[in-house]
Amino acid sequence: MNAPFNPSRGAALRDPFMAFVCDDATAEILRPIAVEHGWAPEKVNKGGLRNAVQSLSVSASPNILFVDLSESGDPLNDINALAEVCEPGTVVIAAGQVNDVRLYRDLVASGIQDYLLKPFTGDQLREAFANAQLTISGPRVNEPSMERPHVLAAVIGVRGGVGASTIASSVAWLMGDKANRTTALLDLDIHFGTGALALDLEPGRGLTDAIENPSRIDGLFIERAMVRANEKLCVLSAEAPINQPMMTDGAAFFQLQEEMRSAFESTVLDLPRPMLVQHPHLVHDAHVCIVVIELTLAATRDAIRILSWLKTNAPQAKVIVVANRVTAGSGQEISRKDFEKSIERPIDITIPLDLKAAAQAAKLGQPIAKVSKNAKITQPLNELVLRTVAAVDTADGERPKASGESLLGKLGNFRAMLAKKPKAAAGAA
Repeated sequence: MNAPFNPSRGAALRDPFMAFVCDDATAEILRPIAVEHGWAPEKVNKGGLRNAVQSLSVSASPNILFVDLSESGDPLNDINALAEVCEPGTVVIAAGQVNDVRLYRDLVASGIQDYLLKPFTGDQLREAFANAQLTISGPRVNEPSMERPHVLAAVIGVRGGVGASTIASSVAWLMGDKANRTTALLDLDIHFGTGALALDLEPGRGLTDAIENPSRIDGLFIERAMVRANEKLCVLSAEAPINQPMMTDGAAFFQLQEEMRSAFESTVLDLPRPMLVQHPHLVHDAHVCIVVIELTLAATRDAIRILSWLKTNAPQAKVIVVANRVTAGSGQEISRKDFEKSIERPIDITIPLDLKAAAQAAKLGQPIAKVSKNAKITQPLNELVLRTVAAVDTADGERPKASGESLLGKLGNFRAMLAKKPKAAAGAA
């Protein structure tokens, strides 16, 4: 559990263990096991969670903290209050009498290590303490190999609804499953993100806590806050209340990227367009920018603007243009040829529309790359991942040649397309 670090509480002053229990029976189980681990039995205190919050607000938090939630009327809010007085690195084990899977998941998502249902046995307690000690002293679960350079891929949709989040979740899943890389999916749509939803996960409070308290962010915070989708993939997403604006200077996002670079071999950033305007530094270290488009006039205009913006703000990044949900025949609003002429570069990857696979993926809570059996979908997604990983293997990947024409000139071409469209419609009539 990670509260804002208070430098007045030196690490040397921290106890290895402390417990706050509500009844004598729990205390009697805890004390001998504490002695087995070399901890002082008098560190088992009465008073439960409320006493823990009061005590730790004026003293250093221990390495391992056991709290009893039996007398708590609102365990989630009380655990959040505890987080405010715990220092970074404290491993929290909770116990209570409520046998509810949703409560367990919510508590773990809020940052505790484990939740024991009372009455528990001594062996269950020993196992919980052993896991806590491994968390403190052992290596990170997601520690990357030093031989594999980290790759940061930012996925940007030029318009809402083009399927950028669908692409991001599939790329992240393929990074782990096919490329065998430990991968973090960071969904920065704070209020309406679908990163966790697409993988049938509860988003937790990790991302909102990071934004509200950037000083909490460290390696242990990443391990606690991220929700594990499988052995190789972890997700950090949010569903913040829509009446709760997120006021941030972007420092938290930068720190999250830094910690993910240390903890994972790959980071996939689902980056909403407004973030480009508010926090351009988010793409300063990106190796790849995946620009997701659709073949419409509005997407053409915005693709021109975003590609131009990326040349200025992320010149180091390899840009991959992905046309998503492309229908067969002449069903597109504009042709691929006209689109490519307007953006002055080719579309790199085309993914066809498959409503059946998309619906099945949504029902199962799985990425479309995993659900779909259609090679016309899986093959371009696999190619996208290969290109993304390859970006860190070449010192200077090929980049499209910059045209001498200005952005205003491109927009002029775009307006010419708009002017031709009514004539074509009249001819069809």
